[in-house]
Amino acid sequence: MAKLGFYFDGTSCVGCKACQIACKDKNRIMVPGNRYRAVESYETGAYPLAFVYHFSGTCNHCEAPACMAACPTGALFVAPDTTVQLDAKSCTGCKQCLAACPYGHPQFFEEAGTAGKCDACIALRNAGRNPVCVDACPMRAIDFGDLDKLEARYAGQGASGATASAKAVTPQGVTTYAALPCWPDGGTAPKLVIKAKDCMGEEGFRHVIL
Repeated sequence: MAKLGFYFDGTSCVGCKACQIACKDKNRIMVPGNRYRAVESYETGAYPLAFVYHFSGTCNHCEAPACMAACPTGALFVAPDTTVQLDAKSCTGCKQCLAACPYGHPQFFEEAGTAGKCDACIALRNAGRNPVCVDACPMRAIDFGDLDKLEARYAGQGASGATASAKAVTPQGVTTYAALPCWPDGGTAPKLVIKAKDCMGEEGFRHVIL
């Protein structure tokens, strides 16, 4: 069975946050601060060799989701299409998924008293459309689909396949998920393909607000 996940091109992302805004709009997230896709900006190095990069992250729809393992009611589950879904009607608002997720993805909505998360726009996909973040990106830095096909599609840019560390992920290569300093591996087998800038492998990064 195909394993579905996201692709992110860190060499093309300009940090415009169009994906983040489109996601909030589609999911009608009106609560300030809550978001299912977050674009964060970082800087590394120092003048005259200073660099800025952006990372657009969302639920990794992990193969071994820590959120699901922590949920006491079974509200979180792996759907037949291999994405991780949440049944809000079964959620009791215990926040165990928030504490368990190593990527800080699940969001809690105080007014509703329940958690929420990215569902990879499952309703749109069932209608033959893309997740909104994919279509919203003006740089085409986000894609979604079968991980093997994503890796093969973008491998034409020079990828050789899996790499051992983030520093091996270069602008000339695409890799299945490697632990980037700004997005460390939480041990949950995240389903993600990344094309990273060289500077994204630097340990001495600083979060910046642009």
